[in-house]
Amino acid sequence: MQDVAHPALTIDPITLEVIRHGLVSIANQIDANVKRTAFSPYIYEYNDFAVGLTDADGRLIAQCTGGMPPFVADSVGMAVRDGLHIYGRNRLHHGDVVLCNHAAVQGQHLNNTVMYTPIHAGEDRGTLIGFFAINVHWIDIAGAVPRSPDIFGEGLQLRSIKLWKCGEPVEEIYRIIECNTRQPTELMGDIAAQLAGCLLGRNLIAELVDKYGIATFRHAVTIILDQSEAAARALIRAMPDGIYTHETYLDNDRAGDEPLPIRIKVVIEGDEMTIDYSGIAEQVKGPINSGWFGGGQTTARVAFKYLMGAGEMANEGTFRPLKLVLPPGKILSADASAPMGNYSTPFPTVIDAVIKALEQALPERVPGGHFGTHSGIRFSGWRLDGSYFATHDSGHGGWGACATHDGAGPFRTMAHGDTRIIPLELQESYLPVRIEELALRQDSGGAGKFRGGLGFRKSYRILAPCELQTNLDRTRFPPWGVQGGQEGKAGHFTVTKAGHFTVTDGRTGAVRSIEKEKGFQLAAGDLVCVETGGGGGYGPPVERVPELIQRDLDAGYISREAAMRDYDVSVGADGMLIRRR
Repeated sequence: MQDVAHPALTIDPITLEVIRHGLVSIANQIDANVKRTAFSPYIYEYNDFAVGLTDADGRLIAQCTGGMPPFVADSVGMAVRDGLHIYGRNRLHHGDVVLCNHAAVQGQHLNNTVMYTPIHAGEDRGTLIGFFAINVHWIDIAGAVPRSPDIFGEGLQLRSIKLWKCGEPVEEIYRIIECNTRQPTELMGDIAAQLAGCLLGRNLIAELVDKYGIATFRHAVTIILDQSEAAARALIRAMPDGIYTHETYLDNDRAGDEPLPIRIKVVIEGDEMTIDYSGIAEQVKGPINSGWFGGGQTTARVAFKYLMGAGEMANEGTFRPLKLVLPPGKILSADASAPMGNYSTPFPTVIDAVIKALEQALPERVPGGHFGTHSGIRFSGWRLDGSYFATHDSGHGGWGACATHDGAGPFRTMAHGDTRIIPLELQESYLPVRIEELALRQDSGGAGKFRGGLGFRKSYRILAPCELQTNLDRTRFPPWGVQGGQEGKAGHFTVTKAGHFTVTDGRTGAVRSIEKEKGFQLAAGDLVCVETGGGGGYGPPVERVPELIQRDLDAGYISREAAMRDYDVSVGADGMLIRRR
């Protein structure tokens, strides 16, 4: 392969592939190291972080394969570019480590803190090659999370400040951070793991560059980005030109109760795709806002990457043919003072809606809607020894069915990547709860020729007083089916007080969307149950083959009543299909 701009510079295909996969391999190695060394289960079990590598201008070159998608598309790059703007290349030295969580830069809540360090190569380590970066959700960074009316009440803001200078820690910064968290042991341990990952990643990348030489490495990166761009343009060219739209809604903004419109327009023209968010809801009083970077650009990029599939790596080249129309002042382009405590709440629905907009253009590729909500649950309080605990759990739900098979799940949302369920045993040792049930939620997947994936049901018995907060959406506008498939069931929460009294909005019934992010006091003996949503179906239910209906009945995925209602079959008392009606 030959560089058009530098005709004499060539690189053989084997070397190119070794460098390409070497970059991803290093990112994956650091991903694994962070999990092994972090203190908070939010990191070492839940995986709420991501590892990325940028070039010297802050452009994303590579990322770990299992990280949180909104973290690397493109909060990592924005943090690095802000540091370059503030310090310039000449004041970012070997051994410097920079922190950034600023809403004006990254457009996300303040817990998401990018740490990065410059990578220098060459004999004298004098050539800046790029930056190794890790974005970690810091477990607690003070603030009134997440009920502040603006960003200033949500915690400590750190805009491109040096945690280390020329290989030496800045003790004052460490003290500021430690004195602005309710969980210093967990947070400072996570920061140590994040730091170790940055430094080792830096060294490994420098070794890779030294092995092949700076010129060859840079040439390889140029080719990698160009090839990713070419693959993305080829994908878009295969779509029919046109204007495609979809409209759905979020339940509310967590401050009021009015639904918020998510109106999507996707324009395909030649080898470029434009995602138009002009019709999306305006910036709101509730804490579900995000910035143009970190919100609008992030969701557009994640949706586009889902359409591309897993075959192509994600980097800056991938997104060159993707354009974004997003006026300021929307929930995905809010100003830097807007509350962002739950910034990612709209993301799964927005990403899902972008994909759904292309159903007409890609009828064989667009699946049913996924459950598309965090189904988040947060317990907080004080232990008997006086220490504070606050930890999140979140529901995994059903994904939509597609043209060839049933929906998958329960998994996390499209905005979460490979985040996992925290093991029940660990939850019970860390929190004053006992997990009494974890099971698939029968009948939660939408019926269709192919059935939507199932959600789950999980019950927590409360063993000591604590506060409950929940974060649920798509209860009013459940996951849609496609090509004639039925919608999936929405999720919901239920709190049953000790003594078998059921509590909802402060009066009666189930705790649903009206209780989003409002503290609810729990006592010993109370039972909290979350039932997550299912995915939408694909194709008319009448086209589902009887063998698959029987399989679902035998496995308990669907009930006898649902089989007869949705699939127009007769079912005997023994659970066996008799015939189509």
